[in-house]
Amino acid sequence: MDMTNNKSEVARLKQQIAEEYAAAQAGLSGLAVGVARHQFITARMERIQAYHHNLQLLVGEQEAMQVVQQAMEETGE
Repeated sequence: MDMTNNKSEVARLKQQIAEEYAAAQAGLSGLAVGVARHQFITARMERIQAYHHNLQLLVGEQEAMQVVQQAMEETGE
């Protein structure tokens, strides 16, 4: 994978992480209660974990963690 494709893939994964994190945050204040809410948030966090793993393969652990952190910070909390 060349450098341009690598950067594009990192940007795509960062955007997906931000979207999943925003959905999980929204799930905290949504209408669902109890188990349904927990399952919704868990599914989002599992997807973030999978995207993080893909980032690790592309850029290594340290940069992958930085990308995840940036995505979450840019999303809100």
